[in-house]
Amino acid sequence: MENKEQFRNWLNAFQLEHPLVIAGPCSAETEDQVLSIAHQLKETDTSVMRAGIWKPRTKPGNFEGVGKIGLEWLKRAKRETGLMIATEVANKAHVELALEADIDMLWIGARSTVSPFIVQDIADALKGTDKTVLVKNPVNPDLALWLGAVERLHKADIKNLGVIHRGFSTYEKTRYRNNPEWQLAVDLQNEFPDLPLIVDPSHIGGSRDMIFDICQTALDLNYDGMMVETHRDPDNAWSDPKQQITPKSLEQMTVDLRIRKEHGEAAEFKNKLNTMRTKIDVIDHQIINQLGKRMKIADDIGALKKKNNVAILQNKRWNEILAKMVHAGKNNDLSEDFVNKFLKAIHQESIEHQHKILSKDSNPDMKQ
Repeated sequence: MENKEQFRNWLNAFQLEHPLVIAGPCSAETEDQVLSIAHQLKETDTSVMRAGIWKPRTKPGNFEGVGKIGLEWLKRAKRETGLMIATEVANKAHVELALEADIDMLWIGARSTVSPFIVQDIADALKGTDKTVLVKNPVNPDLALWLGAVERLHKADIKNLGVIHRGFSTYEKTRYRNNPEWQLAVDLQNEFPDLPLIVDPSHIGGSRDMIFDICQTALDLNYDGMMVETHRDPDNAWSDPKQQITPKSLEQMTVDLRIRKEHGEAAEFKNKLNTMRTKIDVIDHQIINQLGKRMKIADDIGALKKKNNVAILQNKRWNEILAKMVHAGKNNDLSEDFVNKFLKAIHQESIEHQHKILSKDSNPDMKQ
């Protein structure tokens, strides 16, 4: 994107003293449900009501949205409450219907962002619109693909653009529904600081118990707002019940979240320091997670050595690794002394893991 200055921060138009709150049900289910939630959200800090009309599901046969009729419900919710309205679009027909219904904000879902063909079709259908368009990150952690989708929309003369961080799918099971990969969003933010960044804690966590902490981390990283799935009766929602909260819970959450509103040099210093520290926290968690994965591989190696009656310590291999990592450390401005201590601590932990595996047969106390 050659002219990132053209990306004006449309958040100013909302004249908010707090981050943008987009909230509403995962799916519009009935007219009564939509209107009931809208009126409850009106009593919170919510500025935009969201609801899925067309729901791309992993397997056929699941609830796939009410379709076009849901747009009429959202229009009525807007008339009665004054809230702006938002929904997901996944093809040209969706876009045309949403624009005809005067939807204020459209977003492109993760399954759509992954396909340049789909994004281009949507961009062509939206060409020149003054609507706000948000792009969710693709399913897989691919920053170039995410930004590529934004560029396609930018080239279609859509100036009110933003992105939604909803986490990334991973083969390995984690405590998240979609692993946040915070560093990738931080990289996007560093490259395009004027591009509004919204967190979707519902899809990242997959559980209502995780929503607050995810939102707080996002605010600490200077995100511009949050999109939170909110339902009047979450446990009986027609889609994704576990990750939705009530409007009352949303209201309390926005009170409890730590939002920096101070002005002045001292406040600016604290804000910058807090943001940097949060970035370090994110990286530290990644380091610990990677070390855990490394030790699991060390366990597998120990089991293989035990099966083949091979000694734990392989000096030649260890010295080769150490030399390689010291060289890599220098390229990353890390001292040789630090890399030596760090690698030796990891190596010692690996040896202890393998020793436990090799000792199980010979030491009855080690057996479980």
